[in-house]
Amino acid sequence: MPAFFTGEFWDLANAEFWVGAGLVVFFGILVLVKVPAAIAAQLDGAAARIQSELDEAARLRAEAEALLAQIRAEKAEAEAQAAEMLAAAEADARLMEVEAKAKLEETLTRRQALAERRIAQAEVQAVAEVKTAAADLAARAAEQILAARLAGQKSDPLLDAAIAQIGTRLN
Repeated sequence: MPAFFTGEFWDLANAEFWVGAGLVVFFGILVLVKVPAAIAAQLDGAAARIQSELDEAARLRAEAEALLAQIRAEKAEAEAQAAEMLAAAEADARLMEVEAKAKLEETLTRRQALAERRIAQAEVQAVAEVKTAAADLAARAAEQILAARLAGQKSDPLLDAAIAQIGTRLN
């Protein structure tokens, strides 16, 4: 049973009574000075600050999530573009390879045709040189034969016949 329900508690000589009375007066002064309202106002202000910080944190989190979603979308888009660029580059490489092969074959065909033409020209030139050399050799041989024949004869019957025809032709 609490001590303030007993009669001796209320005796003015009792120290516990004066402690209790002082405590009641102290709390009364606190109420009159509006300390509980001030404490409540400070607690409300702290609660409002905490709530605004929570709201700010929630807003920042929402912004961060939106930014993360945007970055992921941009990453996916960049990966898609990279894949497209890689595919385009591979297609271009295959096309360039086909074109290079075609150009190489065309160049080889042209060079082969050019080589064949040069060989044909060389053959024609060689044949012409052989014919020229043969004609020169035949002319020299004919000259030597005629010179040997003329050296053995004092007059040439063909030359004499040609001179005899000149007189009849001039008239």
